[in-house]
Amino acid sequence: MSPDISVVFTGQSFEKRTFQGISAPGQDLSRKEFSGCVFKNCDLSECKLSGSSFIDCTFFDCNLSNIKIDGCGFRRVAFEECKLVGVIFSKINPFLLDWSFKKCKLEMCNFSAIKMKHSRFIGCSMRRTDFINVDLAESDFSGSDLSGSKFHNAILEKSNFAGALHYYIDPANNRIKQAKFSYPGVLALLAPFEIKVED
Repeated sequence: MSPDISVVFTGQSFEKRTFQGISAPGQDLSRKEFSGCVFKNCDLSECKLSGSSFIDCTFFDCNLSNIKIDGCGFRRVAFEECKLVGVIFSKINPFLLDWSFKKCKLEMCNFSAIKMKHSRFIGCSMRRTDFINVDLAESDFSGSDLSGSKFHNAILEKSNFAGALHYYIDPANNRIKQAKFSYPGVLALLAPFEIKVED
């Protein structure tokens, strides 16, 4: 028997709670505070999380596609093997932002206009995602698939793209000083110049 969602999320503040197997697509969870909470195998797709805050929280194997996160805060939050498709991250609250994503599906998302230094995207699928006017200095994209994703006027200095796949980054309009790339992916940096590289 599935839990009664109206009871599960009663109140505005939740501390050190574990939410497992919760199915609450489209629910309004705005202006709530979650601290030290764990979400496992939950379906929170299309939920309204506007104005909510997550501190020291972990999401594992959750569906968070199309969530609405205007003004939402993420401080020391980890996402692992989660689905976050179509999420507009550009509207979050960037104050003390600290998050990591591991083996997540982050497709057709928008991270534009955020200061998100030290972000970690490890082994993620990040296809057709926008990184425009964003500060990603010292971030980690190792092992992620960036097919069709757009980097424009992005600060990528000291970021790690080792093992990342299918990225297109124009050195002329992105800052990539001391960024780390691996072969053969690094050859994608030459694509804007329309030159040929032979073995």
